[in-house]
Amino acid sequence: MGVSGDSVDSHKAFCAQEGLTFKLLADTDKRVAEAYGSLNNLIVAKLAARHTFIIDPQGRDRARLCRVKPPAHSREVLSALIP
Repeated sequence: MGVSGDSVDSHKAFCAQEGLTFKLLADTDKRVAEAYGSLNNLIVAKLAARHTFIIDPQGRDRARLCRVKPPAHSREVLSALIP
């Protein structure tokens, strides 16, 4: 699943455009981003950074991928999932 600070309607359009089939949750109050240390505090706004956290079924944080570069990210995630 993914989490983003954008609205539910924005997520629907984005998922349709990009062909995403996983859940994308709206974190409009940015509480999740803040809890995971992914909130960038800019002068005029707080924006969530693109980070990926791989969490196992027991809820343990198994990998953190920061400074995500979209073109290579799928390979990075698969590499983290399949050691």
